Parts: sequence; structure tokens; C-alpha cells
Amino acid sequence: MPKLDTYLFREFAQSTFAALVVLMIVSLGGVFADVLGDIARGRVPAGLMLSQLGLMVLNYLPLILPLGLMLGLLLAVGRLYRDSEMPVLVATGVGPRRLLRPLMMLVLPVVVFIAACSLWLGPWANDYSQRMVAEGNRNLLLAGLEAGRFVELPGGGGVVYVGAMSGEGSALGRVFVYREDGERMDVTTARTGRLAVDGAERYLDLGEGFRVEGPLADTLDFRMMRYQRNELRLPDAETRAAEDDPEYATTVALLGDPRPEARAQLHARIAPPLLALAFALLAVPLARSPPRQARYGRIALGFLAYVVGMNLMSLGTRWLADGKLPLPLGLWWLVLPLLAFGAWMYFRDGRVGAPRRRRGAEVAR
Repeated sequence: MPKLDTYLFREFAQSTFAALVVLMIVSLGGVFADVLGDIARGRVPAGLMLSQLGLMVLNYLPLILPLGLMLGLLLAVGRLYRDSEMPVLVATGVGPRRLLRPLMMLVLPVVVFIAACSLWLGPWANDYSQRMVAEGNRNLLLAGLEAGRFVELPGGGGVVYVGAMSGEGSALGRVFVYREDGERMDVTTARTGRLAVDGAERYLDLGEGFRVEGPLADTLDFRMMRYQRNELRLPDAETRAAEDDPEYATTVALLGDPRPEARAQLHARIAPPLLALAFALLAVPLARSPPRQARYGRIALGFLAYVVGMNLMSLGTRWLADGKLPLPLGLWWLVLPLLAFGAWMYFRDGRVGAPRRRRGAEVAR
């Protein structure tokens, strides 16, 4: 029945897309707040805000897409029951099992995309984000400094004015820096300057200038110093993770890494697409409801199942990394039973059990 498959696929896809749009909007708010917090603390250059936002969203997709898929299917199938379309389909011989083909037309591409994000795109986004921040912290243009404009340092570290800057943002000219420390202020001027980076520490390396330090109150306790070279500490930059950190390693590299942390990270990347498939199978029997009955209780139950499953995945990953679980067990203790339970619930949905005999009738016999 290609027309029926097309209709059901369109219903499933529209509901899933709507659920994903709402979830992405909500998730973007949290991710945007995290990026702004890092920028305010001076750990991430302001010029990298949009790129960091996109890379972080890409990293969170394996956690967002399974929930969006499950909620979308719950809404779509629940609407079929609520509007009495499902009873009509059952009367024509199209039961819940017949939904498997249009269901898989939507679920399989989404699961493949989740697997691609979890196994390849997410680790690549993590590593690329770290490299962009490390490179941006060495560039004054990305750090937010512009020639001819007063710029406030992140975290209330002071105000900087640069009269001239080289095209690549590596050299400064006619620098003015104003800082406050408690009840005292510090004004520094320099003829030249450049940004120096030492790991997570950043300095303005100034040359040929004056430094005046004194109180903010109405007193004359000022001191002036002329210097040939002076270094001013800037807010710490975002430190790049170690090269052997499993979180930033490729999936191919994790396959040959025997460390418990690497094996735990590998299982954490394999689990999301399989969990998404299990949640999609569970959505159809969970959405079953009589006509004119509220469907929000079923949605809450599905959301609770998602929260429990993802929390168990996170705990299992931590237990594997800490050696509390044997490495061969991995996360299969969570994924395989949930897949089996989802398949059993789906194929049992709509089956009519054998009628039970009354105990009184048995006694009469």
C-alpha cells in the first residue's frame, strides 16, 4: 500500500521535525549560555562565538535526536489513535505491525545520522573546537582588540585601547591599559606591544612606556615608573586537552586503545544510535490510547524512559572508566535488553490474548 505508507511516513516525519525544532531551540539556549560564559571569563575569544556554538550543537546532537525522534513518534501515533484513524486501519487489516515499514523509512536514516554524529562528527567537532580556541587565543583580532577603540577585557579585567595594529593582529602600537585592583588603579601606556601565550596564560608584552599606580580615593599616593619592557597578565585562555584524552580521539584510534577510559568512550559513542532505535520501537506501543483520551501521560512516560536510559548510559560510561564494570560487558547490559524489550513491546502491540476462563466456570465443571 504505497499511498498508506506515504501518508504514515509524512505524519511521522512532520511530528518528528516539529519536536526536533522545539528541542533544538531549547538546547540552543543552554549551549549559547555556556559559550557566553566562557567568553565572559576570557577563556574563549569573542570572535569565535558562532563557530563554537555550531560545534557544540553538533556534539550534542546524539543526545537530542533520540529524544526528538521518540517524542515525534509518540505525538504522531497518538494522534492516529485520538482521531480514530488507527481503529479504522485495524478494521481494514492494517495493524500496528504494518506500521513497521513507514516507521523504518524515517527511523533508519535518523539512526544512521545519529551514528555518524556520535562516531565521527562529534569527536571531530570537539577536536576542531579546541584547535580553533588555541589558535584564536594567539591572535589579538580574535581576542576582541581593535585599533582605535576602547575594549573591556573579559571578566572585568580592565580597559585596553590600541592606537595601531598590524594586519594579522600580532603587533600593537600606542597601547593604553586601565585596570582596577581593590581600592587602587593602574594605568599603563606603551609605545609597542604584542600578545604572548604560555599554555593557558596570556600576557600583553609591552615595550617603552610608563606605568602609574595609585588610589581611587582623593589622596596623592601615586607612583610612576618608566619601563623598557612590561608584561600584563590577561584572563586565562581555554586550555587544550591532552592529546591522549579519549574524548577528543577518533573512533578508529579508540578501537586500538586498551585503556579503560578509551573503551568507555568507545561504548559511549556506540550506544546513542542503538538507544534511538529502541526508543523509536517503544514509542508505538506507548502511544496506544482509547479515543478522546489525553495523550500527555504517555509522552511523560516516554520522556521518563529516555531520561533513565541516558542517565544509565552516563553512569555506565563512568563505571567503565573507573574499572567498576568489566570491559567486555561495556554498555551492552543496557543497550541489548532495551532493544529486546522495545522489539517485544512493538510486535506484541495489538495482539489479542486468549480469553481467560472464569474460576466459577472451572469449579462448575
